[in-house]
Amino acid sequence: MTSKLFSVGEKVVHAGKPEWGSGSITGATKTTQDGKPCQLLTIRFDRAGLKTISTAFANLVPADWAPAMASSSSGDAPAPEKFVAATSDKEAAFAAKLLGGEDIRSRMTRLPDAATDPFTTPDARLKFVLGLFRFKPQGGSLLDWAAMQSGLADPLSRFNRHELEQFFDGFVIVRDAQLKKVVAEARKADPSATSRLLAATAPGVQQLVRRLDAMR
Repeated sequence: MTSKLFSVGEKVVHAGKPEWGSGSITGATKTTQDGKPCQLLTIRFDRAGLKTISTAFANLVPADWAPAMASSSSGDAPAPEKFVAATSDKEAAFAAKLLGGEDIRSRMTRLPDAATDPFTTPDARLKFVLGLFRFKPQGGSLLDWAAMQSGLADPLSRFNRHELEQFFDGFVIVRDAQLKKVVAEARKADPSATSRLLAATAPGVQQLVRRLDAMR
């Protein structure tokens, strides 16, 4: 997705997976995809470990283009109404594209696109929403969730734990509302498959579904 040639030792960010944080390239091989030149990169990401990625598919950018996504713990906090206080026109353009001008609460409480994508099946949306229940409002799980939502490799470099807990509470409200909606859609499309899927979830999630059903 980019014509730039990356080198071993270079720091990059995967724009499609900002929750991975910044990564250091440990291997770079030239190759082709559909007749077009690209690279096969081995990258060690701060929050995702070692990955092998083709530049034909992944949108990789230099880490210094995306200061808000880097793993640095230093620097001034951004203005309250925005995530990123960009320090150059290049960084500002990247931040605007990544964040879309959203305010903090909207960004942190919004569901990932896969949870609401109308072009996927109800079953696929339900599976994704159920997967969001793996996040908990404490410890490393809270930080993993905050990294996914914000794109920051180290969310505590920008927010304190109390702020993250408040954002998580708002996210849970949105998540549970989407769960209620997508369960109804999935049941309509394939009741037996939906029942099997819900039966395989944690007891707490099953209880929540029953409470949501009772509220209809």
